[in-house]
Amino acid sequence: MVYILGGWQTDFAANWSRQGMEIADAFAESVGKGLEATGLEPKDIECGHVGNFVAELFAGQGLLGGFFGLVHPDFEGMPTSRHEGACASGSLAVLAAAADIEAGRYDLACVVGLEQMRNVPGDVAAQHLGTAAWAGHEWQDANYLWPRAFSDLGHEYERRWGLKYEHLMRIAEINFTNAKRNPNAQTRTWKFTDASFTADNEANPVVEGMMRKQDCGQVTDGAAVVFLASPRRAEEYAKKRGIRLESLPRIKGWGHRSSSISFDQKVRASEGQPYVFPQVRRAILDARDRAGIKDISEIHAVETHDCFTTTEYMAIEHLGLTLPGEAWKAIEDDSIAIGGRLPINPSGGLIGLGHPVGATGVRMTLDAYKQVTERAGDYQIDGARNVQTLNIGGSTTTTVSLLIGT
Repeated sequence: MVYILGGWQTDFAANWSRQGMEIADAFAESVGKGLEATGLEPKDIECGHVGNFVAELFAGQGLLGGFFGLVHPDFEGMPTSRHEGACASGSLAVLAAAADIEAGRYDLACVVGLEQMRNVPGDVAAQHLGTAAWAGHEWQDANYLWPRAFSDLGHEYERRWGLKYEHLMRIAEINFTNAKRNPNAQTRTWKFTDASFTADNEANPVVEGMMRKQDCGQVTDGAAVVFLASPRRAEEYAKKRGIRLESLPRIKGWGHRSSSISFDQKVRASEGQPYVFPQVRRAILDARDRAGIKDISEIHAVETHDCFTTTEYMAIEHLGLTLPGEAWKAIEDDSIAIGGRLPINPSGGLIGLGHPVGATGVRMTLDAYKQVTERAGDYQIDGARNVQTLNIGGSTTTTVSLLIGT
């Protein structure tokens, strides 16, 4: 059993290079603020794990575990490692830290996820992020590779079951609305008109294929940190603060599945099956099975990977909120909105809150922690006791799902 003691995230609206910050500065800030938020000391931490996708390309920097040594002298000698799985990098770092604890190697781990992405032009950022696809083989004619990829996912849904663009726009509208409640959201001050969530070429211009501006997750500078503890260490932490151990959230279950890097291969293989991405469905069910959760009604909120509206559309049915091909039903009746049957992305998600790639899985873990401890502020879901995360790398090449609760 692995407990979550808390954490911290940066303001996802920040532009680090414009503020004169390097990626190392953001790393130090997030760890320092995380320690402060949890009341932990650097000497308490026994190992460090970092989730990051492409710091070598955006920042010219590898070996990110070495940044711990810049934060505080007490981190000198502490074992560290870095984990990469494209957009699922942060969740892989969480899984690795949890495995360290479950193996009995260490009792207290610091997990940092971070990415700097706003220091290069948009077309260069798109090239860097495109390395999570099958390099040289997929979407070579696209100006923006990932919008094209998830436009193709939309077309696959259109072919199999039918798809209405207004349903995708409702997903976007809900996530942007939720983001206005979140003081760390990149888009919290953005202004929209009635035309913003339509196929209006001026208010919502095409990016690639069927993906328009409001369909897309953000390019973001951001970091998040969480601290994971063994039962023994969590009990010490709780006792020192005069709280019940049972009040601390824990990772109740996890799922981790991988598939071919080829989008076409995945889609062809699932032809005639209920789910477009069977491994995504398996990861979701693995997390629930390990948590002992039998029915979706036991889950009170979801933080899912909405890198594009079509990704969340896919997730709605893979999560089991609707039958395959019927995600539109949960959109039309607002099941996914705050106050609905299963609120999805109360934080604003990748579309509203932002998507610093390597930080996203750690940020999802932190938001799940906030929800089940009633620390989510204006985007709190009443009575949330179990929150599921769904974090996807590439075209669902890597999928990680966590079930976090008290």
